[in-house]
Amino acid sequence: MSAVSVPGLEVQLDEAKRNVFLLTIAQAIMGSAAPLSFSVGALAGYQLLGADKSLATAPLTGFNIGVALGAICVAAASRFLGRKAGFMVGALMCSIGGGIAAVALFRSDFWLFAVGLLLIGISGGFTQKIRFAAADASPSFYKPKAISWILAGGIISAIVGPQLAIFGKDVFAPVTFAGVFIALVPLGIISIAILAFLKLPDPKAASTHAHAVRPLSEIVRTHRFVTGMVCGIGSYALMTFMMTGAPLAMVVGCGFPSELATLGIQWHVLAMFGPSFFTGMLISRFGAEKIVATGLVVLMACAVVAHMGIELWNFWTALILLGLGWNFGFIGATAIITSSYRPHEADKVQGFHDIVLFGTVALSSFSSGKVFTAWGWSVMNLVIWPVAGLCLLLVLSLLLTPRKNAA
Repeated sequence: MSAVSVPGLEVQLDEAKRNVFLLTIAQAIMGSAAPLSFSVGALAGYQLLGADKSLATAPLTGFNIGVALGAICVAAASRFLGRKAGFMVGALMCSIGGGIAAVALFRSDFWLFAVGLLLIGISGGFTQKIRFAAADASPSFYKPKAISWILAGGIISAIVGPQLAIFGKDVFAPVTFAGVFIALVPLGIISIAILAFLKLPDPKAASTHAHAVRPLSEIVRTHRFVTGMVCGIGSYALMTFMMTGAPLAMVVGCGFPSELATLGIQWHVLAMFGPSFFTGMLISRFGAEKIVATGLVVLMACAVVAHMGIELWNFWTALILLGLGWNFGFIGATAIITSSYRPHEADKVQGFHDIVLFGTVALSSFSSGKVFTAWGWSVMNLVIWPVAGLCLLLVLSLLLTPRKNAA
């Protein structure tokens, strides 16, 4: 029996590795839209506003709302078109959104700019699904590594996005930042070409349906799912809250050049995705729960460094720790989530998870500008402590609870 099953497993693993390779490249290109948008989105919004600058981060809120909407759109597209075609639609949305954002900057239209970022965010919702697609197409023992490799593609995103923001800033001077968003048009088209080579299995067809399909309400009440979702939301929302406000704090609050703020975001995004090369191995060795707990502690260290001062090294070090904490917290939480459902339950669970996740992230980015305008950078740092503390308690409770049966 083993002689038959092992070759079959090897074929499945080879196909999984091929898909992960293609998805990693697509993730790297499509993922560039997020650091690009966060590098200059709040600054562009700030310059488009009049006397009241409190809505400067509203376009980035539009981006995060778009990611939440994208979680719904990608589920619908996957159901009616298939996952591959769905991802290609998402890449097209990136190109369209970038074009609209550039037009908005030429017209000095703040709300049209927000619409452009909303569409880029919807594309981001499709991009976020890539990590689940890689996991669902992989054998169980390869899932953590598959997720890590997908997010490792973010290293390229961390370089490409901010560098496009720097070099595209003044291409169409005096219309600042228009060239940045025009660059998203070819990036989306290149992603479509790469995604065309995917051969993804259907999660429903892959399932033996040995178990009855559980209601969504039953799955989302399990200890593992709740812990994974809350820790994932906490890690992502804190990262977005701080990352959105950091450029404003550096440029508007402390007078640093926008290029230094953009480089800070680049270091941050590198820290977000760089550890992904070994995060999967760490999860396999120590367990997802311990990696999540480590990430939460690193997020607290970010708050400590940010509290220490407003020199350039404070901002950059805090942003690096913020990215590292997100990496461990979010990848670990995703691994917990993927172990809480069965293959044929994937789409509805993932859709629910990402809608709640990115809806909360949208609120965090919107509140970032409000909190910064009203109370400043130092108060923003205080938010990390209660959120990370709550998540840490939940993951510790999961560690102390005996694991019963896998989903």
